[in-house]
Amino acid sequence: MTATPNSSTSAIEVDAVVVGAGFAGLYLLWKLRRHGYTAVALDKGEEVGGTWHWNRYPGARCDVDSHDYSFGFDEELEQEWEWSERYPSQPELQAYLSHVADRFDLRRDIRLETTVTEARFDEGEQKWHVRTDKGDEYVSRFCLMAVGCLSVPKDVDVPGLDKFQGPIYRTSAWPEEGVDFTGLRVAAVGTGSSGVQAIPEIAKQAGKLTVLQRTANFVIPARNHKLDPEFVANVKANYRERRRACRTAAAGCIRDDNPKAAFDVSDEERWAEYEKRWQGGGIAFLGAFADLMVDQRANDSVCDFIRAKIDEIVDDPDVADSLKPFGYPMGAKRPVVGTDWYETFNRDNVELVDLRKKPLDSFTEHGMHLADGTEYEFDAVVLATGFDAFTGAFTQIDIRGRGGLPLQKAWQEGPKTHLGLGTAGFPNMFIIANVGSPSVLSNMVTAIEQHVEWTVETMDHMREHGLTTIEATEEAQNAWVETVEEIANMTLWPQGESGSWYRGQNIPGKPQIFMPYAGGIVLYEQTWNEVRDADFKGFVLA
Repeated sequence: MTATPNSSTSAIEVDAVVVGAGFAGLYLLWKLRRHGYTAVALDKGEEVGGTWHWNRYPGARCDVDSHDYSFGFDEELEQEWEWSERYPSQPELQAYLSHVADRFDLRRDIRLETTVTEARFDEGEQKWHVRTDKGDEYVSRFCLMAVGCLSVPKDVDVPGLDKFQGPIYRTSAWPEEGVDFTGLRVAAVGTGSSGVQAIPEIAKQAGKLTVLQRTANFVIPARNHKLDPEFVANVKANYRERRRACRTAAAGCIRDDNPKAAFDVSDEERWAEYEKRWQGGGIAFLGAFADLMVDQRANDSVCDFIRAKIDEIVDDPDVADSLKPFGYPMGAKRPVVGTDWYETFNRDNVELVDLRKKPLDSFTEHGMHLADGTEYEFDAVVLATGFDAFTGAFTQIDIRGRGGLPLQKAWQEGPKTHLGLGTAGFPNMFIIANVGSPSVLSNMVTAIEQHVEWTVETMDHMREHGLTTIEATEEAQNAWVETVEEIANMTLWPQGESGSWYRGQNIPGKPQIFMPYAGGIVLYEQTWNEVRDADFKGFVLA
């Protein structure tokens, strides 16, 4: 069903406005249409894809197996789409999402290159008024925030970078035409997921690549490879069973988790298990033992293993020492899956600058100088400096609920939601796979499917019972924030000097609360099923 103009005003009337056209936005449009709702999706990008549209830097790749990081709502789609690699690259994911938009005729309800500037709840109408940078206004019963957890880059906090006169590229907004670094002197700032993926690729082109590292990361080899046709045929023959396995796994994907604790086995067996997982590569490494994220001793053992691997791989002992993470548990910062990361520092054209040992004084017009007086000259700078995670996309929009309450004010002590689905004072605003839910601690597509299904089923319930609004209570959302924090504190995720974006620690002045739900996909789904079955406990339906 398609949006229709409101005859009494210039506004366009729909049942639901969807903010975002990535995985979540596309699935929402498909689901809403199937359930008889009119909807429009608004996205600032030139193409659908969300994070996979913007993060098109060299080496950009997903860290979840392609067959699991895909939609499960249509069996024909599953059978016809051919994934080529174990971990899909950005171009392949972009092609897939564009195909989904075309195959299901979703584009007629998508407005690209459209930035949402304001969303205001009108208490008289009991509807949302959503305005865009193009001057359009949409009026809807529901406002569905499919904005993504990692969609707004953090502000640049590199001293003197504004002085640099050469080109500056951000991994989070990479030029669509690509960049040729052949023979250039390049500085790369940041060694999180984006930097770990981009730097080895840039090193293959650059004349000289200088990597500026603030905090070393635990990097697991991807061991990416082309998919064997026999393997693909087997997956397709058993896709329904595979989808069920993902929905019944805490991480939302197939990971071959070991039920044993790390110290239930001998030292030799434990080391052998890590070695097997290291050689296998990818996120399965995190499933080596059941207690890696809840027992410090177990986590120390896997940290020791990775540091030993760094010594094995990196030729220069000083460089190896700088690349070894200390001060936080493996997993407290999102573990990075990369290709040839440590091997890249054996290249003659690559230099690591450990900013903890040699602090940066300032960038200059043509390079930078360190506090010890060392001077560098660069032709280009690449920034892989991370995101204002979870809340960044919300704070860029002027969102106002009951009584004109700004969402920024409601969340001034940190984002508060009930079950990660709704927030008090903002009726009918559903949040999709973001703060207060498993989101980034799981397979995002599985998390998205959970949220979209719950959201549309709730809308159906309201329609069937003549209900106009649904809104979280303050009591319920405060209790859920405490639950999220308590569960996180049962694990090692909040610990150490990681500066983790899980808590907003990478953004100066951001309230420090643990934002994703660490209980896993299965427990989370059980929880909101119980809430639904108890007449939507913690929500007020009117």
